[in-house]
Amino acid sequence: MNIRMNKQANKESGWRQESLGESLSDVARIKVDYSQPAWKRFISFLGPGALVAVGYMDPGNWATSIAGGSAYGYTLLSMVLISSLMAIYLQALSARLGIATGRDLAQACRDHFSKPAAIMLWLSAEVAIIATDLAEVIGTAIALNLLFGMPLVLGVCLTVADVLLILLLQNKGFKYVEALVITLIATIAVAFLFEMIFSKPELAPLLGGLVPSKQLLDPAVLYVGIGILGATVMPHNLYLHSAIVNTRGYRRDQEGKREAIKFATWDSSIALTFAFFINAAILILAAAAFHYAGRTDIAEIQDAYKLLSPMLGAGAASILFAVALLASGQNSTLTGTLTGQIVMEGFVNIRLKPWIRRLITRLIAITPTLAVVLIYGEKGTGSLLILSQVVLSMQLSFAVVPLMMFTTDKRKMGEFAVNPFWKWVGWFITALIIGLNVFLLEQTFFPSA
Repeated sequence: MNIRMNKQANKESGWRQESLGESLSDVARIKVDYSQPAWKRFISFLGPGALVAVGYMDPGNWATSIAGGSAYGYTLLSMVLISSLMAIYLQALSARLGIATGRDLAQACRDHFSKPAAIMLWLSAEVAIIATDLAEVIGTAIALNLLFGMPLVLGVCLTVADVLLILLLQNKGFKYVEALVITLIATIAVAFLFEMIFSKPELAPLLGGLVPSKQLLDPAVLYVGIGILGATVMPHNLYLHSAIVNTRGYRRDQEGKREAIKFATWDSSIALTFAFFINAAILILAAAAFHYAGRTDIAEIQDAYKLLSPMLGAGAASILFAVALLASGQNSTLTGTLTGQIVMEGFVNIRLKPWIRRLITRLIAITPTLAVVLIYGEKGTGSLLILSQVVLSMQLSFAVVPLMMFTTDKRKMGEFAVNPFWKWVGWFITALIIGLNVFLLEQTFFPSA
């Protein structure tokens, strides 16, 4: 009788199972003190946004922004802006889903879809994580090469060692992970603040680049533009955010959830706005230092490093660039570990120790990277980075469509379902992402059609 009543209650709630367990159950929850005023409670919610923002300034962004800025000047700044606005909206939805339902996006997919469909979505998410990890491996190896002259092959192999760092931080507590991430983000920000001072970009064409132009429809420009979209709106971040918002010990009643959604949305929106300025700074630097100096052929991170100091007349420019790149690669590594754990547990309920899960993902990412480095040398790494971001963009629809389905469903979300206006905004963004990817595929494989 009780089983039948539970099934009926679950059917009415829109979910097939009452609960699938907590995401990241091995991570201690951070207490929210409700005796404190609202602004102090908000401080308790700061942190997840920074972890999400990391994915929007990883080495993959560097490759696409450097290629886009050097080749097309400020034209693709509008794509950085559009992608960032999409990211702010989608991450807010992701946080809303996690808090309102107590499920992360992977768990929600496992509950809603058939087993074959859930497995397909899981494999898509794994492809996205591997593509992200590939960018982290390449970025870290390049940074080590630029700073210390370490061969790329050795740098790629050494990236396996970050597993030890992840294990140490997770054992100490989630706040330590967030603190390191914020420190590394600050390092990147300071480095690019000085790079902007050195490059002295012209304000008028820069502001003009924030407005979309017809040039974006050119297939070559669009390829890099969709790479920027894939590097900015990252599918694995939607899974990550929906889980880590529940590391806060907020009240699970309606009022507590409402406040938690508000604070989590502020947290991610502030962090992603900050990430937009860093992403824009990378493209602006490439445009100001290379494009307007006639060097429209700079697509490799290594070439950008070598030319920054001579072209800007500042000896520290190249060093700051490489330090920021290293911070970026290590930052993204931290969030990649958490996402892999969330996706595997959420979709297929396979629970592995974090270091084992991380080692598997990293070894998969290292294999193609080593092959490219050995066959093509450092010149092949830039193309591989951009390709990884296009792959991410292709996988994005498989995360965004389920997210929209769940957050617009009143049976699943109750009073926290998005209102009609934001529902149509979300589906418009989804259609735009799918349309851009279809257009890119058509131009790539059927250019004469």
